[in-house]
Amino acid sequence: MRRDDIRNVAIIAHVDHGKTTLVDCLLKATDVFRQNQKVDERVLDSNDQERERGITILSKNVAINYKNKKINIIDTPGHADFGGEVERVLNMADAALLIVDAFEGPMPQTRFVLKHALSQGMRIILVVNKIDRDGARPDAVVDEVFDLMVDLNATDAQLDFPIIYASAAQGYARAELTDTNTDMFPLLDMIINEVPAPEVEAEEPCALQISTVDHSSYQGRIGVGRLGFGTLKKGQQVLAVNNHGKKYKTQIKQLFVFENLGKNEVTEAAAGDIVAVVGVDDADIGDVIVDVSGDDAAAIDEAAARAANLFAPIEVEEPTMAVIFEPSTSPLVGQDGEIVGGRQLKERLLREKESNISMRITEVADSTAMEVAGRGVLHLSVLMETMRREGYEFQVGRPRVLVKTDEAGHTLEPIEEAVVDVDNEYSGKVIEVFGNCGGEMTEMNAKADQTHLVFKIPSRGTMGLATKLLNVSHGSATLFHHFAEYGPVNFEYTGRKNGALVSMSTEKAVAFALDTLQERGHLFISPGDACYEGMIVGESAKEQDIVVNVAKTKHLGNQRASGSDKAIQLTPPVTFTLEEALEYIDDTELVEVTPKHIRLRKKLLTATERKKAHQL
Repeated sequence: MRRDDIRNVAIIAHVDHGKTTLVDCLLKATDVFRQNQKVDERVLDSNDQERERGITILSKNVAINYKNKKINIIDTPGHADFGGEVERVLNMADAALLIVDAFEGPMPQTRFVLKHALSQGMRIILVVNKIDRDGARPDAVVDEVFDLMVDLNATDAQLDFPIIYASAAQGYARAELTDTNTDMFPLLDMIINEVPAPEVEAEEPCALQISTVDHSSYQGRIGVGRLGFGTLKKGQQVLAVNNHGKKYKTQIKQLFVFENLGKNEVTEAAAGDIVAVVGVDDADIGDVIVDVSGDDAAAIDEAAARAANLFAPIEVEEPTMAVIFEPSTSPLVGQDGEIVGGRQLKERLLREKESNISMRITEVADSTAMEVAGRGVLHLSVLMETMRREGYEFQVGRPRVLVKTDEAGHTLEPIEEAVVDVDNEYSGKVIEVFGNCGGEMTEMNAKADQTHLVFKIPSRGTMGLATKLLNVSHGSATLFHHFAEYGPVNFEYTGRKNGALVSMSTEKAVAFALDTLQERGHLFISPGDACYEGMIVGESAKEQDIVVNVAKTKHLGNQRASGSDKAIQLTPPVTFTLEEALEYIDDTELVEVTPKHIRLRKKLLTATERKKAHQL
């Protein structure tokens, strides 16, 4: 049977195509907010970093009521490093809103997620957003989406997709381009009419598969998923079965359904709705919770067998890149951050391990260091940025890719599929950049003034790749990459070619010294910046590292000649974001992260130590 009072819909969109702004409009249209309530823009981007970066990092659920129907909206991440979460949350939805920019059209990330949605047989509603934008070409974009879905082997039913034309910034959605309404009701009506009601087995014993995991310092782990069968009640005894077959009895301590922007605690929930449960202490992605009829072994085995038959396992993507966090050993430690100890750093990362399922966090033997593994440099840098804002001070090494060994003893490394769209005139330079990074082109299509390129490239080669592509394409290239497979290591990646300018003493930088040094490379510091011995203050124009004096001052005599002192003109220093710093350093260097600064340094601070290490 179908539960007609509920609609479960996910949102698929490329970064910056207006997904979160559109959800804002739906919330306002259904009176989630009071008339006099002050509401921030992009209300779902509750995280400071989400607002600053303009991306969704964490999947979120909201629920609105319209025409006596409950609409569960699943907002999903829009960046490659968080793409695995998208695939999981699609399991909770029956249809998807595909939001596409009316000027840019479908982008590479759109293709990746849309492919998974179509393979699950989902109904697609196309929302052509930003139709008020200069240069908007909504009709052409509809044709491009149709061609894309044909390429992705959509069924005839899926190709007959309904279309809505919208401007989330202006707050309207229209069934036809010629309409003049100024509200969102056409989109809400289309969701009610076109999204299938969830198919449920209401009379069966309850069964729930966990698709995402939340964490609360008060409640512990919270499993979130769509209840597929029966009715789940607070206080009910259930059997939890994980992906590896481990099973244990537990009790549902609290039960929530989603309402507006939050959760509402209930005593029972019926099949078809998205629920959150507290009480499954080891809740993990893919775990199945089923009703159990008794305490004896036969009843438990029967419930476990039912769990295995009802749901296909959900595999959490393996991390592909790892970095070592350790307490800062900088001479300037403690000047910016309030929390600098190794014990506090370890405790903070162990707390992150509880709540962040997509990261793998392990202790390093005989050390206060911790290894954190994630899906990419952005994934790792989001955690670092969060911690520095909390007052932590620490240092991290160069990210390394995680390799595997096959049965024959061969070493395998993660290989990614990279998709690039670039202006035709720069396609040759893009191919050259990929060639230097170990990339192998698998597809090339020229469309009008743009070239669509697809490469297979080792994860090692993706570090710093976006910056290189933007430089050679004058900002016209768009890059999307995602993990594809493990493959043999067959490329020797040399990394950075230029050496570093390394400070020889612990002093503040002086303009006179920097004026001389800028002729020897690119500087990373300004006059007055605190430096220390072993700190990297710039990039050398040569391949070798050069030890430099950043505090050298002009020798003052007792004679002056008019016009002999030239005015010092310094080129603005190169500044790094966390991702750029991680991608820049080599194996002998570290990134020092504090609440106020991101500094680069050598692992061995003194020139004597570095010389000894080089000789060994």
